[in-house]
Amino acid sequence: MWGRIDGLRVLGLGTPGGLRAELNGLVLSGAKTGTAGLLEQDYRAEGEELERAGERLALVDDDDQPIAVIEVTAVEVVPFGEVTWEFADSEGEGYRSVEHWADSHRRFWNSLGHAVGPATEIVCVSFRLVEPEVLSDAAQVSRS
Repeated sequence: MWGRIDGLRVLGLGTPGGLRAELNGLVLSGAKTGTAGLLEQDYRAEGEELERAGERLALVDDDDQPIAVIEVTAVEVVPFGEVTWEFADSEGEGYRSVEHWADSHRRFWNSLGHAVGPATEIVCVSFRLVEPEVLSDAAQVSRS
């Protein structure tokens, strides 16, 4: 189950360290308005439902501290081989093509032990930055 902060589900992009800091920076700059996850490993295995349009999520840093709130604008489950260029480009990471996006994501998920193929179900989440904010001075992640 994903953590919660002040009742909002937590979104920790990438993996802690340089990657998460880079991705969070892209969100805070407005360049990143999309992120992708694996339906089986990131949702079903975690016992989590998909995000829904209008839902707000707490974006966290390496220490699971909130740095911003984002609002989901769309969610779509598609086969890995059918992710669109429009979505790939929304990730804001400088991909040159949907193939470049796919190669990068395949390497990332493989590094976590998750092989992906053309039919692997991908959750494409589009969002907007509500505003960088701390949810509360005493915000703590709960995993209940």
